[in-house]
Amino acid sequence: MKTGKILLGVLAGMAVGATFGILFAPDKGSTTRKKIAKKGEKFADDLEGKYDDFIENITEKYEDLKEKAINMTEKAKRKADELTEKAKHEAEKIAKKTKHGEEVEA
Repeated sequence: MKTGKILLGVLAGMAVGATFGILFAPDKGSTTRKKIAKKGEKFADDLEGKYDDFIENITEKYEDLKEKAINMTEKAKRKADELTEKAKHEAEKIAKKTKHGEEVEA
């Protein structure tokens, strides 16, 4: 999250610097307003691009984490199934031994 704050601060600083540079330039008012409008549009476009990149990055990380969670869940389910089968098998062995009157080991 620090990177996002730093990026926003840098972009805001650039916008303020560009605005002051234009305002103190020796041009007439209409030219200055046009320059401010162009700089504002460029700033908005840059900010939109950075936002899109940020959202794409977050989406990729979310999808990766989601996939890892699904894989871990499937692995845990398989392990639980294996242990259940093993327990059933052991229970069947004990039941057979008990049925035949054999001593059951603990």
